Amino acid sequence: MGDILNSWAERDAGDVPLRIFLVEDSEDVRDLIVESLAEIAGVSLAGYAESEVDALLHLQHNSYDVLILDIQLKQGNGMSLLQSLARPDTQRQNEVKVVFSNHVSPTYRRAGQQCGVGHFFDKSSELPLLYDLLEKLAREKMGVASYTPANTPPGSALPGGI
Repeated sequence: MGDILNSWAERDAGDVPLRIFLVEDSEDVRDLIVESLAEIAGVSLAGYAESEVDALLHLQHNSYDVLILDIQLKQGNGMSLLQSLARPDTQRQNEVKVVFSNHVSPTYRRAGQQCGVGHFFDKSSELPLLYDLLEKLAREKMGVASYTPANTPPGSALPGGI
């Protein structure tokens, strides 16, 4: 995966408007997301972390536009990370927070919403919906209007929102 990340970062250095930070401890899932991101015009991977502590350290010192995180991590968890990021001393207003996890119960959704999560996607079946959301956000940031994702009927709200 390191080769994919390095070549992608070099390819997109300096001219990509939507920066995505990924918090995912599964290398296979990370690779799948990174490969999907590479297909979307106007996005760049700002970095990734495998643990809550590493993610918090990176996020406090680097900028990003979209945070994609899993709830269950090998060390720490995504909900605690969201709570840390929601504190007044670490809170930034413009980031889009997205949970991409196998744990998308109503309880997690409510807790995430209180921490600023705008979208929840089930890792087992909703990667195309995550892809559509990121494509939409990238197009909006680039100033491209009137976009309807491939997996969303015209006139419908984007799936995965709270």
